[in-house]
Amino acid sequence: MDNARILVDAPIFALQLLVDGLLVGAIFALAAFGMALVWGVMNIINVVQGEFVILGGFVTVYLASAGFHPMFGVPIAALVLFVLGVIIYRAVIFRVVERDLFTSILATFGISILLQQLMNQLFGADIRNAVSGFGTVLLFDGDIAISVIKLIAFAIVFAVGAILVVFLKSSRLGQAIRATAQNPRAAKIVGVDTDRVYATTYGLNAALCGATGALVVMTWVIHPFIGLIYTVRSFMIVVVAGVGNLAAVVAAGLGLGAVENFAGFILGAEFQAAFVFSLLVIILLWRNFRLSRHRKVLR
Repeated sequence: MDNARILVDAPIFALQLLVDGLLVGAIFALAAFGMALVWGVMNIINVVQGEFVILGGFVTVYLASAGFHPMFGVPIAALVLFVLGVIIYRAVIFRVVERDLFTSILATFGISILLQQLMNQLFGADIRNAVSGFGTVLLFDGDIAISVIKLIAFAIVFAVGAILVVFLKSSRLGQAIRATAQNPRAAKIVGVDTDRVYATTYGLNAALCGATGALVVMTWVIHPFIGLIYTVRSFMIVVVAGVGNLAAVVAAGLGLGAVENFAGFILGAEFQAAFVFSLLVIILLWRNFRLSRHRKVLR
């Protein structure tokens, strides 16, 4: 509890943790955008979400090693992962779209293990990162230090969220995605190519994860076996926010980032991942309790 006392004795340090947590949470929300899309449109819980994030990070690392600035990794990793996502859909995912959720979990879990081992063979198990070189911004006479790359990531997340909203509401493909999410059978009857919609949706999810990975590798470090924590974060954000509300996804991501940052400081960094998994269990129990009460009311 000594660390908790520090926050009481030095409120400026608590403010530093809050700001860092909100900025970090925005990066979590970017990957959660994709999970919300796939879950809402295809009724699939994509367990391979975190591996897509890490793969996007490795794309950025190799771009940086080739002499490019890591920021180029954001669009390029998104493009590479979009293509990979469509390929995986055509190879595996299309077979489980109309199956139950458990089948999709098993299928995507198998893909996640495969990608982990492929990344381990191709890139090695060493910890990697890409230095952005943007430095930090100091506020309140230097008491608050904010990494510029986190500010850029924060802006990117809100820009991507706005673009997604406009795309889903205004474009023909976006309207087809919304129609398929509401009623795939009716959409197919009126001429919507639902298979193309599903392939595009899964590719967009992978692209969002690739962009997330590019930001992650410039902010922290990656290795082939760290993807699960990003899957859990995305899943938790979508469970709290719901699958059809991007604004709520952003809010839930910011909240998770802040809470996780405080928990990591108070409990210690070695317990931060354990806190995330424990929080997921609590949220699932809470949602189950609310659903059971709702069922009793309906009776």
